[in-house]
Amino acid sequence: MSWKTLFSKALTADPDRLHFAAHSHHLWPDAAYEGHMAACDDAMRLADHKWDKVMGPVWAEAQGHVAAELALPDPGTIAFAPNTHDFLIRILSAIPVRPVRVLTTDGEFHSFRRQMDRWSESGDVMVEVVPANKLAEKAQSGGHDLIFASQVLFNSGTVLNGIDELAGLARPEGPWAVIDGYHGFMALDTDLSAVADRIFYLSGGYKYAMSGEGVCFLHAPPGYAPRPPVTGWYAAFDDLALPPGEVGYAPDGRRFLGSTFDPSGLYRFNAVQKMLSETELSTSRISDHVRALQKQFLKQDPLPNMHLLNPLDEAPHARFLAFKGENAAALHAALAERNVVTDVRGDVLRIGFGLYHDTDDVDHLLRFLAQIQALE
Repeated sequence: MSWKTLFSKALTADPDRLHFAAHSHHLWPDAAYEGHMAACDDAMRLADHKWDKVMGPVWAEAQGHVAAELALPDPGTIAFAPNTHDFLIRILSAIPVRPVRVLTTDGEFHSFRRQMDRWSESGDVMVEVVPANKLAEKAQSGGHDLIFASQVLFNSGTVLNGIDELAGLARPEGPWAVIDGYHGFMALDTDLSAVADRIFYLSGGYKYAMSGEGVCFLHAPPGYAPRPPVTGWYAAFDDLALPPGEVGYAPDGRRFLGSTFDPSGLYRFNAVQKMLSETELSTSRISDHVRALQKQFLKQDPLPNMHLLNPLDEAPHARFLAFKGENAAALHAALAERNVVTDVRGDVLRIGFGLYHDTDDVDHLLRFLAQIQALE
């Protein structure tokens, strides 16, 4: 089945483009455009009063969608921000010891890794890095204040095991466990109901939520970090009449808020969620569609000189295939010359499948790869 009609604006904007980077910059469905226009309409119509709507029904609707996707018992634990880095800074600011002892994997994204490297230079953190499959075991040894790991590693597509074990170690007094769900949210069926009272979970709309940048979220477990020192005035949005000198905080996830932000991402996110509901496209159903395309692609053994880091099996799988090889960069460039969009991370070529692909797209990609390899 093809779902291309849901992405007519993005696909017709460049009809010759073959976009196999849904894991990197997911094409926007038409619904995201409509949500964005709704945000503009409200800004024009409501002006100053738009924030009553944004922080009221728009915010609550978005919280409800995230909570439903992750099986969170209380939507109020969710806060939104322009990016997940904002939340990382606020979480670490709330840990009362220095240096903060951090345990993490060797496959975390550049933003986290860069921040850890800089804080290591300044003496604010001490970082211990282990392979993802050793994380839960190492965490059991203790001696850490913060455990941070991606649900799906961005470079290899490895799916993290042991979230329940990490949650079992977490305490309000430390350690805290933070799961970066950027490649997991709406890519894997994720049920946090049993661990929602013990882990932080952060993600955003840029990838599989199909909502673009600027709409990231944090689930913050009750009782953890009630007063983050790095804070903005929106963290007390409910009570702006507090006397000067009193620093109030919202009693729920909003305690992690910063300051004024662009709310259009929330509108896009809500509009895309409505589209998915109306078309009965659950995360599970989209994953089945993607898996069928991945199988079609791999059946042809399209990259015999490269090593697939995340082969398909019956376990939950990333929405992209990660191929490691010396020619990754050259192959990425050759595909780009043919208006085929993939992405490369060092010697790893990532090919991402999404809702806007069908079997014909896979066949076209296979033909391009065969042409390139014939010229080598």
